[in-house]
Amino acid sequence: MPTTRVITWEVAGSRGLETAWVEFGEDFLKGRGRAVGTVPEPYWISYELDTADGFVTRRLRVTAESAAGVRTLDLRHDGAGRWTANGAHLPDVDGALDCDLGRCPLTNTMPVLRHGLHGAPGEASFLMAWVSVPDLAVLPSRQTYTRLEQGGIRFVSGDFRSDITFDDDGFVVDYPGLATRLGD
Repeated sequence: MPTTRVITWEVAGSRGLETAWVEFGEDFLKGRGRAVGTVPEPYWISYELDTADGFVTRRLRVTAESAAGVRTLDLRHDGAGRWTANGAHLPDVDGALDCDLGRCPLTNTMPVLRHGLHGAPGEASFLMAWVSVPDLAVLPSRQTYTRLEQGGIRFVSGDFRSDITFDDDGFVVDYPGLATRLGD
C-alpha cells in the first residue's frame, strides 16, 4: 500500500522554500513540488518526478519562471540507461539512474532508498543527471553517499561535502548548507 507525505523545507541554498507532495512504496516514488528561491536570482519552479522499479528515475518535468522568462524541461530515462531532455539525447549522463534537481532535497531520496543507506551501513557512488536551477541545464554529476556510524549520510560531489540527516522513510530532515525540513 503506497504511503503519502507532504514535506516542506526551508532551502538555505536558494534562500527560499519548497513543498513536495510524495507518494511512495517499497520500490517506487512519485512526487510533485513547488519551490520559490532568490539565489542565484528570484525564481519559481514546479516539478513532477516519477520513478520506476528500484527508485530509478523515469521522468522529471520542471517549469522554471524568472525575470529571464519561462523555461521547461522534460527529462526522461528510458530504463536502459539512455537520457533525453526535451527529446534531445544526453550522452554525457547516459548510464545514470537518477536525476538530481538542484536545490531540491527530494531528489536525494532515490539513491538512499535504493541502497537502504538511511537504515544500514554502506557506501554507493553514482553518476547523476544534475539539473541546474533556474536555467534547467542538465549536467553529469558524480556523487557518493556514505552511511556514517553515528547516523546520517555523508554526501560528496567534487569538492562539496555535507553530512545529511534522513528520516526513517529516507527523506531529508537536515542538509547543512542546503535545506532544513519544517514541521512534520
